[in-house]
Amino acid sequence: MIFPLEQLVKFKGNVYEATCAAAKRAYQLAMMKDPIVSDNDDKAVSVAARQIFTHDVQYRIAAAE
Repeated sequence: MIFPLEQLVKFKGNVYEATCAAAKRAYQLAMMKDPIVSDNDDKAVSVAARQIFTHDVQYRIAAAE
């Protein structure tokens, strides 16, 4: 699959927050050895970024304590 650059260009939120969320999601995918990544020979970061920018995965900012 291709990284959704058109989604990134249209993204209205904070790109830094989305990038941090994609990095954490990529870590989750790598640690779980998710079949989405291993079956398609995609990189975890590409899959995670695609999920974030196409809203397949939602994220929220946790309040600092």
